[in-house]
Amino acid sequence: MSRQRTLLFSMELSNKIWRLCFTDGAKMRQKCIGARDTGALLQEIGRAKEKFALPASCGVISCYEAGRDGFWIHRFLAKNGIENRVLDPASIEVNRRSKQQKTDRLDASKLTRLLLRAERFAEKKAFSVVRVPGEEEEAAMRTYRERERLVKEIKGHVCRIKSLLNLQGLECNDPGKCRFAFLVDWQGRALCPPLIRELQREQQRLCLAKEQLAEIEHYQWQHLKKPQSRAEQQGKQLAQLRGVGLQSSWALGHEYFGWREFKNRRQVGACAGLVGTPYDSGDSRKEQGISKAGNRRIRYLMIELAWGWLRYQPGSALSQWYQERFGFGNRRLRRIGIVALARKLLVALWKFVQYGQLPEGAQLGGAI
Repeated sequence: MSRQRTLLFSMELSNKIWRLCFTDGAKMRQKCIGARDTGALLQEIGRAKEKFALPASCGVISCYEAGRDGFWIHRFLAKNGIENRVLDPASIEVNRRSKQQKTDRLDASKLTRLLLRAERFAEKKAFSVVRVPGEEEEAAMRTYRERERLVKEIKGHVCRIKSLLNLQGLECNDPGKCRFAFLVDWQGRALCPPLIRELQREQQRLCLAKEQLAEIEHYQWQHLKKPQSRAEQQGKQLAQLRGVGLQSSWALGHEYFGWREFKNRRQVGACAGLVGTPYDSGDSRKEQGISKAGNRRIRYLMIELAWGWLRYQPGSALSQWYQERFGFGNRRLRRIGIVALARKLLVALWKFVQYGQLPEGAQLGGAI
């Protein structure tokens, strides 16, 4: 595609209005349309071509920030022959002044200028682009994320029931099976009817969440035993390792390895935000910690897996490396070391699913 005869535009998205900023490299034009009005979007693209005296068949390149609207806009644009970029908001340059002007008009213009720098002047580091999963891969992520929400919901219901009973001087070890109508308070009197009804409704929601959680876990188990997709096959392979359970293998397969293509170990660590951020300027040299600019679910999961790896794979090369370097340190040093182990373990698991290279010294005999 010739970049000299290309229409560039950015979209500043909000819940009610989308602001479009077009440019041909020389002039800019901004328009507003209703949110999710795809027909008006295509019409404005056609009008922008006319205003800039571009041929109707010229190429179109667009961009917008990744956010609450997800990737359906990207797929719509691609379906209509528009080359789109989904930008990582954290990679967009910001003014370092203490007070900044911020409006949708200024933000749209800024995105368009960044796109112009990247496409017309081939500035590769003008921004970072989010890798967009396929529709099936994105839908497959919902199972693990729904389970994550259900676990939090169950904890919330349990804490609520226990808190209500604590107000009456009572304690309950199993809120899901407790018979509130037969309980007596600290004075030996039966609980008041409004409190009993509230506790019963809370218990019903707790039981429903537990049923849905069991249904999801049964679905995961069946699909890992008989995988039907690449992510499920990789999840089954990971579950064969001792210390990698059902949820860990499912999450790594669907959230990380299943649809992404990594070229090297640096990309594997960076995508989870498990890489260092050194500060080296003049005489000042220090390490600022890990970047945390990646998939937070995988980052938290790998920290948990790293602790479990030390317990269930003590004879592996990774566990021995950790013990030699951090095992005899204080608590702070061991917590720093576990992050380093998490990154090494993530790379080792990637090599295992990508090339079949078993982590050195690791043993099989996991959940599957």
